[in-house]
Amino acid sequence: MDGKGLNLEREQSKKRLYGFLMAFLIIAVETAIMTYVWVNFYNTELPKAYYFWGHVFITAVYMALLFIASGMYGGLKIGSYRMIELMFSQSIATIVTNIVFYAIICLLAYHFPTPLPLILGTLLQGFLIGVWILVATYIFRKLFPPLDVLLIYDGQNKDLFVEKVRTRRHQFSINESIRATEPVEEVFQAVDRHHAVMIWDVATEERNSIFKYCYERCVEIYVMPKIMDIILRGSYPLHFFDTPLLLTKSAPIEIEQVMIKRLFDIVFSLILIILTSPFMLLTAIAVKCYDGGSVFYKQIRCTKDEKEFKILKFRSMIEGAEKDGRARLAMQHDDRITPVGRVIRKIRLDELPQLFNVLSGSMSFVGPRPERPEIIEKYAESMPEFRYRTKVKAGLTGYAQIYGKYNTRPYDKLKLDLYYIENFSVWLDLRLIIQTLKIVFTPESTEGVAVGNITPIEKEEKND
Repeated sequence: MDGKGLNLEREQSKKRLYGFLMAFLIIAVETAIMTYVWVNFYNTELPKAYYFWGHVFITAVYMALLFIASGMYGGLKIGSYRMIELMFSQSIATIVTNIVFYAIICLLAYHFPTPLPLILGTLLQGFLIGVWILVATYIFRKLFPPLDVLLIYDGQNKDLFVEKVRTRRHQFSINESIRATEPVEEVFQAVDRHHAVMIWDVATEERNSIFKYCYERCVEIYVMPKIMDIILRGSYPLHFFDTPLLLTKSAPIEIEQVMIKRLFDIVFSLILIILTSPFMLLTAIAVKCYDGGSVFYKQIRCTKDEKEFKILKFRSMIEGAEKDGRARLAMQHDDRITPVGRVIRKIRLDELPQLFNVLSGSMSFVGPRPERPEIIEKYAESMPEFRYRTKVKAGLTGYAQIYGKYNTRPYDKLKLDLYYIENFSVWLDLRLIIQTLKIVFTPESTEGVAVGNITPIEKEEKND
């Protein structure tokens, strides 16, 4: 390993150590607050009060819950997320943990103690989270400047990618860019001038040679994966005598996993239908009272194997928004959306009737978002792999919904969906469902398609 590689490794080790110490600090502080609340307010509510080792056990349980929730929502990623994202993520993790903690207290006390001490403790935690994020981020940015990056690109949408990287300018700094089709000696010379390389939309042959050169010289490599890269990543490793093999199955989800997934869909959808029925009733009344039109909106969508079904949603647009039968994507500031519709779309109430689609078996809780048949046909003309999304049942939430946005490019959504399909597990489903709570409160994920992100296919639909 050369001097540049050693320095980079040391820098990364320092970052990881700093991140660990800062994560431990906020977890310990938040846990101390809830331990104080437990000992001084809720312990006395128990039929038999706990003493020293009982308090240690409760503290350990709370700390473990908070650590898991913080990791799940990304609230500990100092230096990786923007401060507002960190504040939002860690606050959600804390609130979820405290709700679970209160449920444990209720079970131990055999009644419902007042939640006021817990609420006050949560407010204090929120204040300290804000202070922690400001101080920890300030120190991180002083200690660790943005990573010096070379962008090696080809194809289209280079500027779109650069704009995305600029939103993480505290983490990455693209100081030079070069097209992959330039003479290979020039590309390699450019690599030697930087600590990291981002490879964007480069053909496999050129990418392989660049990748090997960077790997040999211990240069960090960030690669935009192709469709086949994602599929291979989900393959099973096998050994044929002394030869390693990768097995990609035609059916990515095993039969026993399908059965568990369906059982979960039935039970969980029934519970949620009961719990959300008051909200659905109020939403139905609001939609009906606004313009007297229909409450529900039904639309043909595709699920597994492109089987068509009618998706059910509360109507958020004017009556007859697509009366000519042509499918149109919702745009930012779309004048077809009613005032009531804007509210219910923002807080996702328009999606609640899809619980009945889940219960009936047309959809699952987790899976690729169901698309309209005509849009699948149009996307498949220029992107045949788009049909791969229908290898599994469509979902109410999913990998693309969590890690993408409403206006994420279809090609990028496809890669996110394929990552889910090829890496399916029951645990992944549970993790995505838990993370959905964060997305519900993220405004960007409900926006319409921005004009700058419209593909040629979408432009045709918009112009029609």
